[in-house]
Amino acid sequence: MAEVTTGAKKCIGVDCPNDAATALHNPFPTFPFTGSLRPLYPLSDRRPIPDSIPHPNYAKTEGGNPNYKFAARNSIICLDKKQQAGMRKVCRMAREVLDAAARELKPGVTTDYIDEVVHRECIKRNSYPSPLNYSGFPKSVCTSVNEVICHGIPDQRMIREGDIINLDVTLYHGGFHGDLNETYYVGEKAIKDRDSVRVVETARECLEEAIKLVKPGMAFKDPGTVIEKHAKSKSCGVIRTYCGHGINSLFHCAPNIPHYAKNKAVGIAKPGMTFTIEPMISLGSFRDKTWPDDWTSVTQDGSRTAQFEHTLLVTENGVEVLTARLADSPGGPVEMPPEVKADEEVPSNGTSGK
Repeated sequence: MAEVTTGAKKCIGVDCPNDAATALHNPFPTFPFTGSLRPLYPLSDRRPIPDSIPHPNYAKTEGGNPNYKFAARNSIICLDKKQQAGMRKVCRMAREVLDAAARELKPGVTTDYIDEVVHRECIKRNSYPSPLNYSGFPKSVCTSVNEVICHGIPDQRMIREGDIINLDVTLYHGGFHGDLNETYYVGEKAIKDRDSVRVVETARECLEEAIKLVKPGMAFKDPGTVIEKHAKSKSCGVIRTYCGHGINSLFHCAPNIPHYAKNKAVGIAKPGMTFTIEPMISLGSFRDKTWPDDWTSVTQDGSRTAQFEHTLLVTENGVEVLTARLADSPGGPVEMPPEVKADEEVPSNGTSGK
């Protein structure tokens, strides 16, 4: 993705929507984008996975249709101890891969390079990157920058000082999927921007508050109430289109875990269930719009958005966060920067999406 520089007289290199010298281009030049990001193509070729690594059933099918049986996808299963050990292993590896990718984030690095890192780290662990070809998704990780809510496709755009970026990693190993994501600040400019910090830290806190509820007997509709209450207390919105989901030998299955209040999710948590909670929080509208690539979801008003996700195991007495941060995991919470005085005011990264 590439930003359009407003009012610029000349456009070169990665800043240019259509650069004949490098063949970098915006494939959707007439699309009414909601913010300043633009896709920057061409995409790199699909990266191969050795045949020796077990593949999920959708890996080599046309269009990546997972073809899950209706009963399997809509049944909520409780894993036995052996299956739980399998989930624990793949989730730990997914955390390691996310951390490896996050350490590479810096201005000037392309999102395609981050995809290369994730792909390589998955192969090192004899694992398949679950997003690759899932329903046709072309890459091994989702990279969602600024106003992108989720499902951003890695391309030739360079990450820039002041960006916020979400990395969504899922591994398939030993017959199970492990899924997590985090949003990171790119450089000091992002850490010093109050709106960026507000949306990122609110999303982080929303997930933390929701996890506190998880135990046997929790209604699947309950996390949404806590998430929306906390988001509103920080003057943020909650994206409604996407939800947490069951995960085990299937990438996505029951139950659905909505992130907004007054939802109609049915069912209660039981020991042995594994699912994700992954609130998507915006500085503005909860409404979303999808780019013509049929994947990249953005806020309708171009406001910045942030997300955090964990895969959770319901235990006899509470919850185990299978994708928990490690002692040396990059990122982590930051404090709200001091408010800028009126005579020192700089443009906000709020609803302008810049």
